[in-house]
Amino acid sequence: MRVEFTTEPFDLDEVPPHAVAARETVQAAALDTVDVGPFGNTAEGGAEAVLEAVDRLLRSSLEAGATRISLQVNVIGEAEA
Repeated sequence: MRVEFTTEPFDLDEVPPHAVAARETVQAAALDTVDVGPFGNTAEGGAEAVLEAVDRLLRSSLEAGATRISLQVNVIGEAEA
């Protein structure tokens, strides 16, 4: 399973606390891969691990001040992983 996500509001001068919280959450999760970028983040892993990470990143980002979280979850086959 793959999740792609961004948090808002954006801050061009420094990484906002909600973005840090989301990134730290997925980096600490039991996922196969995590790719962190300035305008979007991607993580892949087993379904249970991804769904648990999504729950945690939503909660941690909102608690840290996110006003919007955009995400997309895709079921991928092993050939795509």
